[in-house]
Amino acid sequence: MTRKTITGIRRASVFSPNHIGNDSAIFAGTADYLREKGYNVTVCTEQQFLSVRENPERVFTMLRSKQAIRRLQQWEAEGCKSVNSAYGIENTERERMTTLLMANGIPYPDSIIVNTHDDPVPPPGQREYASCWLKRGDFHAIHREDVTYARHPAEVREMLAEYALRNIDRVVITEHLEGDLIKFYGVAGSSFFYRFYPFESSHSKFGFEAINGKARGIPFSEDELRDVCLKAAHVLNLTVYGGDCIVSPDGVIRIIDFNDWPSFAPCRREAIPVIGDMILKTIGG
Repeated sequence: MTRKTITGIRRASVFSPNHIGNDSAIFAGTADYLREKGYNVTVCTEQQFLSVRENPERVFTMLRSKQAIRRLQQWEAEGCKSVNSAYGIENTERERMTTLLMANGIPYPDSIIVNTHDDPVPPPGQREYASCWLKRGDFHAIHREDVTYARHPAEVREMLAEYALRNIDRVVITEHLEGDLIKFYGVAGSSFFYRFYPFESSHSKFGFEAINGKARGIPFSEDELRDVCLKAAHVLNLTVYGGDCIVSPDGVIRIIDFNDWPSFAPCRREAIPVIGDMILKTIGG
């Protein structure tokens, strides 16, 4: 009996800042799990995938380059099934993600999207942020400078000028929220959900967790957090997801970041079989 083939597309290392090993480990573990289930798994890089001529029927991927996203979307339009879908991966680009989450009522910080050559100070009558975050709108954060923290409007203007010099035309400016920072991982369609305080475990990409500092243990509803994350995953069309949220002193939960297939580093062993089974369920075992 011929074993079914599943194509795995690895994430290019440039899209795994400070987490190359962790991203590689969750991908490799998932590929091994699928092999143990009897599937023939062929693995390629994002660049190699661009040269594939025959439409793969089944794909699991952590790809992120714009070219690879477009290519996979073409294959999906022709019947390929993928986890995550290239359409969902595209939805996690910062400006698109912010727009989708806010438009669909997902709890999210007050945010505006500006051109880097515009004056970012809100006109009279609109809210001015005491402090805020600037995040490149066209893509994920690759470099530390792609996400910056501003303490007043003058800093915002300086930072926007720096983004413009780097040819980043669109920036999301997001209100800074005080409270406990929580990182989460989940698999839509399963009961798997894991959350933790990243500052306490020194789990960091660029060290921004220090802005909010040590968690105070503000009480919040675990069920509400899980529900909000599942709704966000549905809005963004993601199966394997993760991200960050802030629990404000009054217990209000707001998503501040949402990603396609993160590293699952602190819960990798538990996550791999759940991700593997969901891939088989989604793409047709």
